[in-house]
Amino acid sequence: MKIGFDNGKYLKMQSEHIKERIVQFGDKLYLEFGGKLFDDYHASRVLPGFAPDAKLQMLMQLADCAEIVIVISAADIEKNKVRGDLGITYDVDVLRLREEFQKRGLYVGSVVITHYSGQHSAKQFRTRLEKQNIRVYLHYIIEGYPSNVPLIVSDDGYGKNDYIETTRPLIVVTAPGPGSGKMATCLSQLYHDKQRGIKAGYAKFETFPIWNIPLKHPVNLAYEAATADLNDVNMIDPFHLEAYGETAVNYNRDIEIFPVLNAIFESIYGENPYKSPTDMGVNMAGSCIIDDEACCQASKMEIIRRYYTALNKMVRDGSSETEVYKIELLMKQEKLTTADRRVAAAARKRAEDLGVPTAAIELADGSIITSKTSDFLGASAALLLNALKYLAGVDHDTKLIKPEAIEPIQDLKVRYLGGRNPRLHTDEVLIALSLEACQDPNARRSLEQLPRLKGCQVHTSVMLSEVDMKIFKKLGVELTSEPVQTVRKNY
Repeated sequence: MKIGFDNGKYLKMQSEHIKERIVQFGDKLYLEFGGKLFDDYHASRVLPGFAPDAKLQMLMQLADCAEIVIVISAADIEKNKVRGDLGITYDVDVLRLREEFQKRGLYVGSVVITHYSGQHSAKQFRTRLEKQNIRVYLHYIIEGYPSNVPLIVSDDGYGKNDYIETTRPLIVVTAPGPGSGKMATCLSQLYHDKQRGIKAGYAKFETFPIWNIPLKHPVNLAYEAATADLNDVNMIDPFHLEAYGETAVNYNRDIEIFPVLNAIFESIYGENPYKSPTDMGVNMAGSCIIDDEACCQASKMEIIRRYYTALNKMVRDGSSETEVYKIELLMKQEKLTTADRRVAAAARKRAEDLGVPTAAIELADGSIITSKTSDFLGASAALLLNALKYLAGVDHDTKLIKPEAIEPIQDLKVRYLGGRNPRLHTDEVLIALSLEACQDPNARRSLEQLPRLKGCQVHTSVMLSEVDMKIFKKLGVELTSEPVQTVRKNY
């Protein structure tokens, strides 16, 4: 994929811009950190060249002046909310985030439990954290939030929240996921700091939408596709346009909440330092795009991938069709169809020709390799072997794994483990290949090609098992599937 984004320039510009914002306010800046810090793969897909951990690298440049506060909602603890990308609950992710930050030399000062109203699970989580010598603060539900500004900005509103003791000028407020209460935590601190005579400010760091590129730019449309389930819509910021006569892009939730934020700022400070929601942001990503066409093409492909994800979710979970319809509209705006995804077209054609499940992969050189389901292998497992043989320069007809090595595994699956499908999954075929690599140079060379699959595009003609999806994810492959289930279970 062509590079379209200058990651080095981004790290330099972003850290300098945040330092300038700290100086603007005086003693302290509360920086609400949106999106993923460690693994922002959406950004790396739509801005080729953007490192998945770029935001973390940027933070590490500010490590001496930064303190991290992790926020989690008591409501999310209570309902065991799970991070879809990692498959772990939000409370477990708080501990993971803290450990990952500390590994990299970043200081984590405390954890804040928001929306607290005495929930039993939240109390247990607090006790668990305190036993690990982690400072925990409680922020409470405020009746009428966010519209009842007189109550919010009072001793019975923000005043009832615990004051978070911090020691550094930059307070990064982050969370396992959206809706955790990051902004409310920042604003509560501004109220308490004002009471204590501390000069503090607030800013927001969200990568998307990118404010200084066009509203309908594919990068911004890809963000809409990614958040179609949240009802996020990109909009021209009317407050920014009125204040400066300049067009800037923001999203509906920030624009809708700005009049309330304005009132809160005025109640705390007497005036709002920001004239628009865009003013609150510190994102410099738009200034680091170096090949607009490369980013446009990458974003269009991301929209199609998001479309397939929404289709699969609708078929698998019986979820609403609304998300699918929204992304279809975005595709029509960009005149995109699923045929524009080359691997999708290749996998579908082979499935139509053969009448069995198939798969296709597009490699870095643009080559497309296909596979089909056989008596021994599922289409995904066969695809891995075909792609690895191609990359290793091994003849396609060469058997990397002998049939007599596969049969005992099939026997184990069916006879002893009670399985119904004797074909090898991707994890099983990789283990079998590893064993063959001990004695077969072709198998060894092929196995050594696995890192070259990272970033490649894969499409399957049917929805995959969780095992196969996880293997592709670990390999760094961008996977989509037709919304077709091979076996439908009603229990």
